[in-house]
Amino acid sequence: MNQYKFWKVIFDFFLAVIVILPLMPILIILFVIASLDTSSNGIFLQTRIGQYGKPFTIFKFKTIHEHRRTCSGTGRALRKFKFDELPQLFNILKGEMSFVGPRPDIEGYYDKLIGEDRKVLELKPGLTCEASIKYRDEEELLNSQKDPLAYNDEILFPNKVKMNLDYFETMSFKNDIRILFKTVKTILK
Repeated sequence: MNQYKFWKVIFDFFLAVIVILPLMPILIILFVIASLDTSSNGIFLQTRIGQYGKPFTIFKFKTIHEHRRTCSGTGRALRKFKFDELPQLFNILKGEMSFVGPRPDIEGYYDKLIGEDRKVLELKPGLTCEASIKYRDEEELLNSQKDPLAYNDEILFPNKVKMNLDYFETMSFKNDIRILFKTVKTILK
């Protein structure tokens, strides 16, 4: 696994460059659309917990209107197809994220893990993972709960940690490619 971690960094960097170059016109168009749609600069910045518990700033296209504080129709479409996540390609290019790894969370979750669960922090956060595929509709799932925070803290988050530990133990190029293809297939459904 340690040898793959070295190659994974190189793979992530070159794949990010290969993906960003042809997508640049689309990224610019999406930035303009997000800016107009949300009456803002179009880029959402938030501190998330990265590898080894180190905070970093994640990039996303904004989907919430600046003044109304609601998700627009355009924002919902960006979220549905995960286009709001595309700016994270630049987080990958900067070496803060990977294509495959645990989705980065806000402070108070991964940084608070104890014992064996802390192995998750050895992984770079990813654009996708098995947990993000399984919980693709997490927002709707949480909204359907009587106590969304308790449901997240007691059920969803522990299950995501378990899935990410499983990934930690089986991390390989073959597994990453499988997860990337599974992600694309899930988005296109």
